[in-house]
Amino acid sequence: MSKRLFNWLDKRASGVLLHPTSLPGEFGIGTLNDHCRDFIDFLAASGFSYWQVCPLGPTGYGDSPYQSFSSFAGNPYLISFNELNAKELLSDSILQELQILPTSFVDYGGLYLAKWPVLRAVYHRFVTEQESVRPYGRFSSFKSKHASWLDPFAYFQALKQRFEGAAWPDWPAELRDFEKAQKSKLRTELAEEIDAQKFYQYLFFGQWYQIREYANTRGIQIIGDVPIFVALDSSDVWQNQHLFQFDRKKTRPTAVAGCPPDYFSEDGQLWGNPLYDWEALREDDYNWWAERLKANFALCDVVRIDHFRGFDSYWKIPYDSKTAKIGKWMEGPGIEFFKVMKKKIKSCKLIAEDLGELTESVRELRAATGLPGMAILQFAFGGEADNLYLPHNLERNTILYPGTHDNDTTIGWYKSIDEKTKDHARKYYGINGEEISWDFIRSAYQSVANLAIIPFQDILSLGSEARFNTPGKAEGNWSWRYKPEQLDKLKGETSSYLMYLSEIYGRS
Repeated sequence: MSKRLFNWLDKRASGVLLHPTSLPGEFGIGTLNDHCRDFIDFLAASGFSYWQVCPLGPTGYGDSPYQSFSSFAGNPYLISFNELNAKELLSDSILQELQILPTSFVDYGGLYLAKWPVLRAVYHRFVTEQESVRPYGRFSSFKSKHASWLDPFAYFQALKQRFEGAAWPDWPAELRDFEKAQKSKLRTELAEEIDAQKFYQYLFFGQWYQIREYANTRGIQIIGDVPIFVALDSSDVWQNQHLFQFDRKKTRPTAVAGCPPDYFSEDGQLWGNPLYDWEALREDDYNWWAERLKANFALCDVVRIDHFRGFDSYWKIPYDSKTAKIGKWMEGPGIEFFKVMKKKIKSCKLIAEDLGELTESVRELRAATGLPGMAILQFAFGGEADNLYLPHNLERNTILYPGTHDNDTTIGWYKSIDEKTKDHARKYYGINGEEISWDFIRSAYQSVANLAIIPFQDILSLGSEARFNTPGKAEGNWSWRYKPEQLDKLKGETSSYLMYLSEIYGRS
């Protein structure tokens, strides 16, 4: 085999999967505060080297981090009010009012009503004091540095607010065209809201950079996440319609993304994301993608690309389709894309999410890139000995998970599966199944896979009540949070045992 393009995962290590929204805290959602630092301290004390998160962008309807308003912006919901209070940008009385929000889960509706007015109040205080308080450096410098994406995103968000949250394809015609929108009188009318949106990003980035620095000083690298496709209702698409398969006259996609029917889905999966015009991207030397990845590497040390197979081939569905049954496979950019990324990005540590039914050409593309792929222990049992996810069939250049954010917890999974699958798992490990969560954790540590990532819910030995996301379920996702006392209980014996596993299996 020819030399691999990337070869960064050359040491054994372990990590934990936890999205920041699941952190504890008083104000309705996990934020970038002392609870976050406490979690990082636990990772370091337990022998972990990585913290994996879901995409960090601003979310809209459905609250999914995989359907963001921007590939470059951060989620203002993650901004810590405690941090702002410490920097005298927020009063104690306002914080007390916000403590009515639940602490055991994320109530996104309540959060929407409560958090934005407070952020706006912080902005007004900042402006009134004419930047005399500069908690994260000069605001003007931040705006200048990020102008290429920040200006369009802030205008996009201001327009969404003006039109009561409507998706941009439903805006007035002159505003659906990005270039025409720049000349609209609304840009002047919305100047203050545009500046406020930029300020929220200033706060997010300022706090996130401090968290990342803290993690790195404790020996923890952060793994981020980039969905291959972007949301139709995003500043990315609004600003760059020429890079997508779009009807230029009607400002709508001509085709959208999804997956064809299979054993699990009779109608296939209709995701609805606009598809890339790969020829237009190629003509621009994939510059937009390079900038997108650079922005994510500015936030994280490693980046996972969701739906890697789309770079080999993607399922093209006509825009007006009601299901994913009608479509055709189209060729993606292939190895050329990754060659350009390697050339443009100095430390390009990528992970290929290569789960599901894969063709031989997809496997060949991943092998050619040299990127580590993924394996899921919950997918390993109930079949034959040649299942690729069984530990004895794994490759070293792999990241092994008991389950991901889209799976049930290991305990929840075990309780829901049939007796044949349970029996296979018990026989394979020589166990009785009473501590299946920890059996899977030990298996991940023992495996040849160079990186083992454990969902935090499995370390807490939680059941289906702690599931983070159920694909295909429209509501109730992304809301799980742990409580501070749950982490406290792990800090002694459990943390020491995790360190022991890390040392004995060469992952320290």
